[in-house]
Amino acid sequence: MKAIILVGGVGARLRPLTFAVPKPLLAVGDKPILQLIIERLSHAGCDEILLATGYLAELIETFCGDGARFGIRIRYTRETDPLGTAGPLSLFRNHVGRDEFFILMNGDIITQLNFADIVSFGQQHDYDLTVGYVERAYKSPYGVLTIDHNNEILDIREKPEVRQLVSSGIYVVKGSALDYVPDNTYFTVPDLIGKLRACNRRIGAYHIKEYWLGIEHLDHIEQVRMVMNGVLPEVS
Repeated sequence: MKAIILVGGVGARLRPLTFAVPKPLLAVGDKPILQLIIERLSHAGCDEILLATGYLAELIETFCGDGARFGIRIRYTRETDPLGTAGPLSLFRNHVGRDEFFILMNGDIITQLNFADIVSFGQQHDYDLTVGYVERAYKSPYGVLTIDHNNEILDIREKPEVRQLVSSGIYVVKGSALDYVPDNTYFTVPDLIGKLRACNRRIGAYHIKEYWLGIEHLDHIEQVRMVMNGVLPEVS
């Protein structure tokens, strides 16, 4: 099993912490985010990780080395210009077979997902792309009105909750899908989905029910620390 981890972002929303340290190396508990990801992947049977670096790449390369300290092989590519969430796949064409299924994920995700399960799901259905998703609830802090065309109020719902299915930033990609990724071009996963759909390729969705959190803000780091210490219930 191979995994490509995107670790090239600047982590602007976590400044000032990320002025000197790339977001994947920020610690939650006694380990950096990236180390927790690598250990989780290794536990699931992944034997090779490809890191797509960019911002402060030398720090990530120094920390991870060749992967020997984690019992896993690690290789690198470095973006000279931002390539988005799917553009870096073009850098790995020679590293994956056309019939090979591999993981693509963001380098700021904490999850208890068994990665072998989502890979097996993608393989069984022969999806060109499998999108891991989580269910999230969003609660309005306001009363929400329903108004008709005469500007008359029909209803008011106090602080309603809406549940949405949200992309987790974890994907399983079939090697042949790289044919649809342009070279040296900013290209996102939504762009890839659009291209695959236009060419009638198969895209699947996998429900991640285990704990998952994408680290976007400072309070997320504290939340993960509390979960790891058993202070908060796990989100499912």
